[in-house]
Amino acid sequence: MTRSNRALWIAGLVLALLVAGVGSWYASSSPDGLEWSAEESGFAHTAEDSATANSPLADYQLGGEESRLSGGAAGVIGVVAVLGVAGGLTWVLRGRRPAETRE
Repeated sequence: MTRSNRALWIAGLVLALLVAGVGSWYASSSPDGLEWSAEESGFAHTAEDSATANSPLADYQLGGEESRLSGGAAGVIGVVAVLGVAGGLTWVLRGRRPAETRE
């Protein structure tokens, strides 16, 4: 990996973490489109909690707390988890090429 590519990847990672950790502080607390349409159509009262409603990252919050810090931490954990899974899959599935064919 060249120096400029490495810098680009690091900048992308920092940007993703900033958006997840800080940008989420400014997210709307209004219901999403599905919840809004259910309320407008009159069937929102039939909704039930999912089996994962008590999980640590439910409702994009950490441990059920509703605070900016909790939401930001949940976002950062999500970014790290997605990048970990994607990086791991890439590492496993890309295969090893002989050294002379690498660029």
